[in-house]
Amino acid sequence: MIEIKTFDPDETVKIGRKLGGLLKKGDVVCLAGDLGSGKTSLTKGIAAALGIKEHVTSPTFTIVNEYKGKVPFYHFDVYRISHPEEMYEIGFEEYIGGSGITVIEWADLIRELLPCERIWIDIRKDCLEERDGRSISIRFIGDRYKGYERQLKGTEKHENTCS
Repeated sequence: MIEIKTFDPDETVKIGRKLGGLLKKGDVVCLAGDLGSGKTSLTKGIAAALGIKEHVTSPTFTIVNEYKGKVPFYHFDVYRISHPEEMYEIGFEEYIGGSGITVIEWADLIRELLPCERIWIDIRKDCLEERDGRSISIRFIGDRYKGYERQLKGTEKHENTCS
């Protein structure tokens, strides 16, 4: 697991960019955290790393936004899902593990539908020293992601990591 502290949205976007630079077709990134914790900022960084020029917003009401970059990018926000089975109505299983990269905000609400192998990221507000900080925990789950942790740690500045 990697633990990272950020102190403004731009730093959170940079973490997303670094992670996005590692991702491959079929990867699934699951985000969990309170409202306003930085899930969409991290997602914007991932999208930027994939060459997406469009403005990335959280698809709270549409559930999924699709973007064209180096590979297809699928951005889910399942906050408004009242029951996990609703995900089948929008074809969720067709997005997972396919030819694109999938990021799911509020993934903890549909945990039972997620693939066993995934990247799980918890983002927590962490107000330290009167600064609006964030604690970001990244876990790489499954053989598919062997090596990702080492590669991501290799890109981090020593002072920003807490691992």
